[in-house]
Amino acid sequence: MGAALVLAMSTWFSTAAVLGQLRDSWSLSTTDAAWLTIAVQLGFVFGAVMSAITNLADRINPRRLFLYGSIAAAGANTALVAADGLTMALPARFATGVALAAVYPPAMKAIASWFREGRGVALGVMIGGLTAGSALPHLVNGVGGLDWHAVILVTSALTLAGGIIADRLATDGPFAFPSAPFDPRQVQKAFANRKIRLATLGYFGHMWELYAMWAWFAAFALDELTTDPQTASLITFAVIGVGALGSVVGGRISDAHGRHVAAGLAMVASGGTAAIIGFVDGPTVLVVGLAMFWGFWVVADSAQFSTIVSEEADQRYVGTALTVQLAAGFILSVFTIFLVPMVRDAAGWGWAFLLLAPGPLLGAIAMRRLSPRYSSDDLSAQSRTTSTSRQNATRSVTNRRASGQGRS
Repeated sequence: MGAALVLAMSTWFSTAAVLGQLRDSWSLSTTDAAWLTIAVQLGFVFGAVMSAITNLADRINPRRLFLYGSIAAAGANTALVAADGLTMALPARFATGVALAAVYPPAMKAIASWFREGRGVALGVMIGGLTAGSALPHLVNGVGGLDWHAVILVTSALTLAGGIIADRLATDGPFAFPSAPFDPRQVQKAFANRKIRLATLGYFGHMWELYAMWAWFAAFALDELTTDPQTASLITFAVIGVGALGSVVGGRISDAHGRHVAAGLAMVASGGTAAIIGFVDGPTVLVVGLAMFWGFWVVADSAQFSTIVSEEADQRYVGTALTVQLAAGFILSVFTIFLVPMVRDAAGWGWAFLLLAPGPLLGAIAMRRLSPRYSSDDLSAQSRTTSTSRQNATRSVTNRRASGQGRS
């Protein structure tokens, strides 16, 4: 499933990889360029909400749903070839996002069915697949130096191949989640769980940063690091792609030390980097190294939020809970995708990337609250222990005084 997800997600940032060419061909403004990515985010949200309302992710085998979504995404992405501007492009990008809502959440559910222990690493591998897939269009463009039409067609073919691999070569795990009938009340019930709420708050902070960074780093590279579009694409591929390794490392930390520890560490590292990278005025190799560090940590926390939901939600409705969490997070990502280029034009890249830092830093606070020391059960236990200790100490003092009076 990991390989299938790498291929299937290549349509997500297919236009970001060739944005320079599209700007020239379609005379796009900064706002127009932002909408090419925003349309995918909104389409994903729409598809995810429809899936949640109908419990689609819990009623259809996840590998088969993955195939259907891949076919639809490949078709919608291919439609861009016939576009000559935003009028045709935006509906195609929106449809791509709708289709990918039938790819990403089912993939997470499918891989989770293979693990009861070590699920953090397993979902980290899947997020690594999403990350590598998101970086793939930049590699296609950077290595091939292709016309944008060719990049679109290649990424469509890769997405279709991913769906076929998921359906034909992958298998269901031994710990498959039970199916469930449609029940809209499950959305509210899922988020009544304190751990799921905190995980979702952390996810919001993560999403405030992640997709804006992925969407605009290629533009930053072309503005600040190189004047060659192919080199900018290769740098962007490396910066986004290294996040695949970060996802696996984050999963290992998660399984060893706790979901909240892994997510909190990643968000402090990525948020801190976002705050400074745009202001660094040094050798290109230094900035690229810092960007690689950012790319490694910016997605290392992602799997942990899904892992918490998969472990804490009603097992019959894991797909629905994951889909609702994703939908809300992607709505939030729209704002920073839109704002970053606006701030860049007004004040430069330093302030544009600094805009992203509060999200992960606030998310890290939510992860701290997820620590067992802050759980209501543990706090009650600590309170009871403290009360008992005080009572014992009081008895001890009383007994010593009584004993002393008796001896006198």
